[in-house]
Amino acid sequence: MTHHLPNAKIPAPCIINTGVVVNKLDMRRLLSDLGRVRYIYTYQGQLQSEGEGDVMEVFANPQRSTLIANHALYLNISSFDYLELKQSKEKETYFDLVQEGVCLRLIPLSTPFQERQQRCLNINDLEVMMEQVLSARWDAEFDDDNSDLL
Repeated sequence: MTHHLPNAKIPAPCIINTGVVVNKLDMRRLLSDLGRVRYIYTYQGQLQSEGEGDVMEVFANPQRSTLIANHALYLNISSFDYLELKQSKEKETYFDLVQEGVCLRLIPLSTPFQERQQRCLNINDLEVMMEQVLSARWDAEFDDDNSDLL
């Protein structure tokens, strides 16, 4: 006799502003949008370190560490069992990365929209600078060509 499980499909979770995320891909997706953050690192409820920094990289590799130094955060989601989304009294979402008594709280200091806007501004600024450099180079080449005629 063969026993079959019912064909009922369980829908994927829908988490809005609060909840627990255990899927590493979902954790990575949430954290990859972070830019500047305030971090609070606690061990068994005792403050170990805190500060501000920029999230430079979010990755999953069981052989690499999560690193925070020089105002830069390199977050390895394999360093944590789960991510808990919480909200402050002001209704701002923050992230607790948790593993066996360790909690790394990340409080965003900007939104993903602000980060994208800043990146676009930086790209636009770079394009304008490149135009100016190329224009100056062409002007210099033109001047050199004209000076040969004299």
